[in-house]
Amino acid sequence: MYGNVAHNIYAQNNVGIESPAKLIEMLYEGVLRFNAQAKKAIKDGDIEKRVYWINRSVAVITELIAVLDMKGGRVAQYLEGLYNYEIQLLNEANLKKDESRLDEVSNVFKGLLEAWRETTNVAK
Repeated sequence: MYGNVAHNIYAQNNVGIESPAKLIEMLYEGVLRFNAQAKKAIKDGDIEKRVYWINRSVAVITELIAVLDMKGGRVAQYLEGLYNYEIQLLNEANLKKDESRLDEVSNVFKGLLEAWRETTNVAK
């Protein structure tokens, strides 16, 4: 359900995506952007926006799970577990209005984004 939503959002906004690698980078960036918006909503006490932005992050992470190549071995399995854990943290952040859980997810995705950029730049 969420996966198609995330893909459609990015596809609509970025019709000329260069490559699947670029799409993954944009999805990671989306999680960071949506988490920042959710954190602001928590600070502002805006329940509707908090739920909206956290759900957007969950949708993106769900899409990341959907595109994993499970034939890729342990890395794909690790990422699947990591992504599911991040979704759990986002749900807890939503229920408990907990900015620290949002920060934890954002820190993980900052690291993933940096590693992804390094990996895809080397591959080019």
